[in-house]
Amino acid sequence: MNTTTRTSTAERLGRAFGRGWRAYARCERRASNWLVSKGMPTAGATALVWMVKLAALGVLLYTTFWLALVMVCVMVVAWMARNTDLGEELPEPEWRNGPAGFGLYTYDGFRIDPHVEDD
Repeated sequence: MNTTTRTSTAERLGRAFGRGWRAYARCERRASNWLVSKGMPTAGATALVWMVKLAALGVLLYTTFWLALVMVCVMVVAWMARNTDLGEELPEPEWRNGPAGFGLYTYDGFRIDPHVEDD
């Protein structure tokens, strides 16, 4: 029996996400410090970083909205296409000999004209 514990996939993904988040925060802090070192006020650098974040979020939401709208339109068109008979009309009833004698029969063999059984 092995006494060492194995890390689960969820734990590995969580650690990878955490490393990515820390790298992003470090890069953001580095960009903010660079702006301050070039003479921008600290509040201005923070505001600029937040404006970039909000602009990125706005672009993401805008793109997501249009993709969702396209998906809804595709689903509606597919639903309409599924419910359309596409001109598949049933054949006209015809006069012929069938199980109940000569008469007017539908495409599936049912006699639809009035007839007398005693003939």
